[in-house]
Amino acid sequence: MRAPQWQEVEVVLDGPGPTTGTARPYVDVEAWVDLVHEGGRTIRRPVFWDGGITYRVRFASTEGAGTWRWAVHAASPDHRFVPSEGELEAAPAVESSAHPGLRHGFATIPSGSRGMVHADGTPAFMVVDTAWALPFRATVEDVTTYAADRAAKHFTTVFLMAVQPDMDARGPRGRGVDGGFDVAFEDLPQGRLEQIDVDYWQYFDRLSAILVDHGLTPALAPVFQGFGWKGLRTAGPVVGAEDYARFCRYLVARYGARPTVFLVGADGTGEERAIGAGGREIEAWDAYEHPVGLHYRPHSTNRAHQDAQWLDFQSCQSGHDGDHTPDRLATMWGHRPVKAIMNGEPTYERSGRPDKATGWWQGHEAWSNVCAGGLLGVAYGAGSLWQWRLSPSEEGHASFFLAEDAGWREALDFEGSRYVGLVGHILRGLPLQDAEPCWDVVLRSRGLLAPGRFFLSYAEHGGPWHFLDADGRIGDRYWVIDPMTGLLVDSGTRPRNSGSIPGEPERPAILICADEPTPVVAAQLG
Repeated sequence: MRAPQWQEVEVVLDGPGPTTGTARPYVDVEAWVDLVHEGGRTIRRPVFWDGGITYRVRFASTEGAGTWRWAVHAASPDHRFVPSEGELEAAPAVESSAHPGLRHGFATIPSGSRGMVHADGTPAFMVVDTAWALPFRATVEDVTTYAADRAAKHFTTVFLMAVQPDMDARGPRGRGVDGGFDVAFEDLPQGRLEQIDVDYWQYFDRLSAILVDHGLTPALAPVFQGFGWKGLRTAGPVVGAEDYARFCRYLVARYGARPTVFLVGADGTGEERAIGAGGREIEAWDAYEHPVGLHYRPHSTNRAHQDAQWLDFQSCQSGHDGDHTPDRLATMWGHRPVKAIMNGEPTYERSGRPDKATGWWQGHEAWSNVCAGGLLGVAYGAGSLWQWRLSPSEEGHASFFLAEDAGWREALDFEGSRYVGLVGHILRGLPLQDAEPCWDVVLRSRGLLAPGRFFLSYAEHGGPWHFLDADGRIGDRYWVIDPMTGLLVDSGTRPRNSGSIPGEPERPAILICADEPTPVVAAQLG
């Protein structure tokens, strides 16, 4: 079998199942495949059960050539698999892939880093949309529409609840039905994760693949710890450590050979009893070292598991009252040991009120968070979209989180999403992982500096920029970009200290100083 570099390939195995005396394969069978490259590298991938006697192992070659030899192993000698060994032939990456992780290698967050990079060193930056309920409500047709819209607006990542988390949620079993949702575990209402429904995961395979095919990375939260879908008693705080860790391993097995982010805890304090076990399980089984993070609730210290080796990043929230709170990121910047940080959930646009957090509010929020130290990424959310409200008339959702007269399709068009998407577009190619907040280069309040690499200033009310201490610290060229359109509006040679660059007053603007233009600038310069 041919295995192009960074592309998921799958080997199908026959193994123990209900017809061969193993009543609970998901719970009782633990198996893995060791893949050894002729160059010496070994990758271990967990095997997952997919119904009956069918098991699968998914693998992405980290090499562009050479032979991988693989063999199946199991925790119990009674569990045997056919075939038990084989070979894969590595091949070059597919350069036409829409997802940068399939061209440049999977993104990781190096230990002690503030940002994310691909395997080949290319900088990576999350532009997150919060479509939390997509996995259990959306159809293939829905996700195709959704992914095309978000890709066109430069989003890169989607925060998702892997399962419907509310133990007391009731409704029709199905997608595209008012009040309905699909079911991943039959026993989740009892706070357990043992009775898995493989049909759910086979369908989600298709949804996840659509996202990746559009250049979007699924960020999977196993089971929500906070509000959940409808606020009906989430299972996250109740599920035991053994069940939670097993489920985390399953997510690594099923989705870890494609671009992925793991949110091992979501909307809680981070101290819930099973989170540590889940994080350790992901670290043990994820050979590709996908980013692993905690998404904290709005009113939290945002430092749970700060010293955990498995934790790569921390995501805070603003709450949903329409407040700008970059001070939360500024506080998180000072936590040690260093973790990458972001605000993963600012106020949802039009959440509960038609004028809440609308339009440029979202753009200002995103740029303020980046300049406060959120170098991992920015995020956006829309009322009625995150809970995947099927239509403006669907009932049963908390009014505080609904956008009036909107379902998820209408919410796709909310103005603020355009501005947040442009943040990543403008920043593409900049080595953000080397930067830090800076306000002493120019007479403006928000900025980032990577000495000798680049300087960025966000001027909320426009220019001019008066240089205070730039000489010898930043590049000699400058570009001014309109953050509301992504268009270049000025460029030239940077003035020396005490010089100024003019700017349109009361119009937000981005100033970038470097020796070479960024990709978005270079494209416009021709």
